[in-house]
Amino acid sequence: MTREEFIKKVDEKLKLIRTEKGYTQDKMAEILGISKKTLVQVEKERGSLGWAVAVATCMIFKNSEILELTFGGDIDEIIMSLSFKNEERKHAPTLGGKVWWNNIKSEKGFIIQQNIISNHYRILDSNNRRICYSFEKEYIDKRFKELTD
Repeated sequence: MTREEFIKKVDEKLKLIRTEKGYTQDKMAEILGISKKTLVQVEKERGSLGWAVAVATCMIFKNSEILELTFGGDIDEIIMSLSFKNEERKHAPTLGGKVWWNNIKSEKGFIIQQNIISNHYRILDSNNRRICYSFEKEYIDKRFKELTD
């Protein structure tokens, strides 16, 4: 997934998110910090939110069922993967990928998983904590080898 593909998906789901939350166009535009005219253009597929407002939309409405179904769970991870190449940091435990993830490889307590919707990869440790995540399979394979050797 690229930033452009991410933005397009958010653009396409904006009206559904607004409806899901019960907001008028005026209120939704106010929440997102854009004009009502811009909101209407995006909803009519004649305009785009752009990266910053697409990210803001996902963060503000991160508990949206529409977004969860669109991106396959944890939107933060996708945004971070698109923002920072091959991001690594300490993470809280995940649920282990029971819903949105396919296990690709498992060895010495580490698991490579791939998200079934966004197709990005992550490595979990034996406590289901994310070690790293990326859209680049080569990077994930390299990190997995480092962790398991």
